[in-house]
Amino acid sequence: MVRIKLENVNKIFGSDVHVLKDINLEIYDNEFMVLVGPSGCGKSTCLNIIAGLEYVTSGKVYFDEVNVTFLPPKERKVAMVFQSYALYPHMNVKKNMSFALRLAKTDKSVIEERVNKAAEILGISSLLERKPAELSGGQRQRVALGRCIVRNPTVFLFDEPLSNLDAKLRTQMRGEIIKLQKSLEITLVYVTHDQVEAMSMADRIAILNDGIFQQIGTPTEVYRNPANLFVAGFIGSPTMNFIESKFNRGENVLEFAKVKYPIPEDIAEKITKTGSEKVILGIRPEHIQISPERHDGSYEVSISVVEYLGAETLVTVDFSEHISAKCAAQGFYSSKMGDKAFVSFPTDLIHVFDINTEKNLVNPPN
Repeated sequence: MVRIKLENVNKIFGSDVHVLKDINLEIYDNEFMVLVGPSGCGKSTCLNIIAGLEYVTSGKVYFDEVNVTFLPPKERKVAMVFQSYALYPHMNVKKNMSFALRLAKTDKSVIEERVNKAAEILGISSLLERKPAELSGGQRQRVALGRCIVRNPTVFLFDEPLSNLDAKLRTQMRGEIIKLQKSLEITLVYVTHDQVEAMSMADRIAILNDGIFQQIGTPTEVYRNPANLFVAGFIGSPTMNFIESKFNRGENVLEFAKVKYPIPEDIAEKITKTGSEKVILGIRPEHIQISPERHDGSYEVSISVVEYLGAETLVTVDFSEHISAKCAAQGFYSSKMGDKAFVSFPTDLIHVFDINTEKNLVNPPN
């Protein structure tokens, strides 16, 4: 087990490509940390700096209290699983898994013991004599994991390891990687652009955008209390609805289309402090109640799209010609394009973002 700390890390490629911008991150012993963000945000570069495959332009990297900023990978005792798995096609599974140990001239009996133990953990004992071309995608993934396990590393580093698998196998492998990390009690840093992977696997999530950590917290924290507009839109599926609204302080309402949405005094005070008449109202599709009948506090809308997904139905509703929102109705919602409906959303589940700073005014992280 090892605690990893990035301190004021900057990474600049060439003269002006500033990929990581003065980032700070602490990863605890035995933690499953996921780095997530859109393509090009710097998450793989961050992982490579932890591995020693890239060196910082400025800043420091610590493993426990040891400064490893400019130590090569082999001295950091990390193990990395890549998107491509990087298996040697001419070697069988056993030789692929033991390659690093054989290179280090480890005793044959130790190699045999470690390979057999890792194969048993991963359920690939019967595949040891096969070559990568004879394996499925999931089996190759397990071999890549086994190659890491036999080295007894202090840290596992995963760079989008499931992106080549089909949806069903990705779901299965997510569960297996979680169980593996917990059973081995090892620190694991996992990079992905898939927020569903991040939410379902992580102890904590570090959300990167444009080389800056936007928020670091548990899946529950970043879902319930997004720090800003970017985090709110990136985390959650389907994505949060954003509606630009005018704040009417006299009536304590947010106005958009023909809607006047009343807000509590404490929210009104926070909006007032921004000095702006406009804010962005955020509401998740699963927090909007939709009904074919009018009820207290509901607003009339027109249905434009209906997407039945089995467990739920995504219904796109129009407040006006230019303002729409998605609602997630449980089970089957019987309606068609052009039908009228009525929606409502409670104030304890809304988010309000400053239109200038994009910060969450109502439910910021603690």
